[in-house]
Amino acid sequence: MAVVLVSGGLDSMISAASAKAAGYHILALSVDYNQRHQIELAAARRVAHALGAERHIVLPLDLSAFGGSALTADIDVPKDGVQPGIPVTYVPARNTIFLSLALGWAEAAGARDLFIGVNALDYSGYPDCRPEFIAAFEGLAEIATKAGVEGQPFKIHAPLQHMTKADIVREGARLGIDMGLSWSCYDPAPGGLHCGLCDSCRLRSKGFEEAGIPDPTAYAVKPQG
Repeated sequence: MAVVLVSGGLDSMISAASAKAAGYHILALSVDYNQRHQIELAAARRVAHALGAERHIVLPLDLSAFGGSALTADIDVPKDGVQPGIPVTYVPARNTIFLSLALGWAEAAGARDLFIGVNALDYSGYPDCRPEFIAAFEGLAEIATKAGVEGQPFKIHAPLQHMTKADIVREGARLGIDMGLSWSCYDPAPGGLHCGLCDSCRLRSKGFEEAGIPDPTAYAVKPQG
């Protein structure tokens, strides 16, 4: 059994599918952090259902009370292409918070494996997507939990960590999942379309194009580079 973070995005979907393919029973965790658009939570529910999660918790946690991100505050989502540095779509400590919640559920449920769909190659530059972060959190879990100090350490699986977006898309195709169920856009266009201009849309489109696999995504504007 594994607790799998399911945001509704492409990467988290394929991470969850990897857990299922490895034989884990899935406990799916999504966080309703009062992000600007609830459409990704609808996608998370579709993904959890499609992958046969034994249970799916959508946990409310209002990070908009802190602000500090274009995803939780009245800050424009950048539309000028992927730029160097950490963008304003970074949500302060988000993956640390999410993994902490997943860790709590895992310990309570008797699971010792957690899956997260972070990637450190074709990504927006978030610090909490790097291998160093995953390794450090795994060490933290060992000393911060009853299970850990009693000799039952937790394993943080990041199966997409060193994949390009094209590799991730190919893996999704290999696993036979419907990638059209996922949602990536930071700033949805009217009619439930991906905007095609934010970092996440550009990276998603690039992945399908470079993988040579048809993109099932409906974009308001065709992504460029």
